[in-house]
Amino acid sequence: MLSIPRFRSNRKSENHKILELARKSHKQSDGIYGLDKILRDVNEKIPCGRNRLYRILKENKIHSKRPKKYKATTNSNHKLPVAENLLNQNFNVSKPYEVWVTDISYIPTEEGWLYLAIVKDLFNKEIVGWSTDKTMTKELTIHALKNAIRKHRPPKGLIHHSDRGVEYCSKGYQDLLKKHHFKCSMSRKGNCYDNACAETFFSTIKTECIHFRKFKTRKEARNVIFEYIEIFYNRKRRHAALDYMTPLEFTRKYKQRLAA
Repeated sequence: MLSIPRFRSNRKSENHKILELARKSHKQSDGIYGLDKILRDVNEKIPCGRNRLYRILKENKIHSKRPKKYKATTNSNHKLPVAENLLNQNFNVSKPYEVWVTDISYIPTEEGWLYLAIVKDLFNKEIVGWSTDKTMTKELTIHALKNAIRKHRPPKGLIHHSDRGVEYCSKGYQDLLKKHHFKCSMSRKGNCYDNACAETFFSTIKTECIHFRKFKTRKEARNVIFEYIEIFYNRKRRHAALDYMTPLEFTRKYKQRLAA
């Protein structure tokens, strides 16, 4: 009787451990993580190559969720003053509170739309402020910005970038920017790429959290959004743009470098 070589038996056992770690990573991310993010989680416990993990995931039919298209909500048909584009699609920043970007989107519920406004720090991709409401008004965006300011207390001179939507051009919103000595920057008319760094968050949250759920009420949707942003996205989600670190971990390592 032929015996199975030990290395084959060991590799099979190791593959099983890798599969269990991959399933755990996939489950903890609620099916969001794909190959590269799962690989980072697996490699924290067991060394594993990308091709090897790909085969294991494929054999066990472990797939990430796929994005769906969504429409924009910008209403730039107004005569309010607009600011020049200070970013000019240069989204690389070297420190926190250097550039905040903003945007609005919507979530469908059986009660009607729930609108979500966010403020995002380009340095670590953290959602520093957000707000929801049943209507899309300047108060929605003002509340999101006030939440960000109250929580983080950014310095004067921060660049605040948005599209040319009437909510961001309103006197109330612009007064808030001036009060805190922020530099206002706005996308060029009709150029969606100028604010792509903010819009990508909505593509992410809808792919990972919204599209496969049905909400009976706006309150139910808001609770899910809170859990996604505050518990998962800012603290646990690995970001490819951050070398697969979380915003929390990326910021901590930045502070460690400064201290050293």
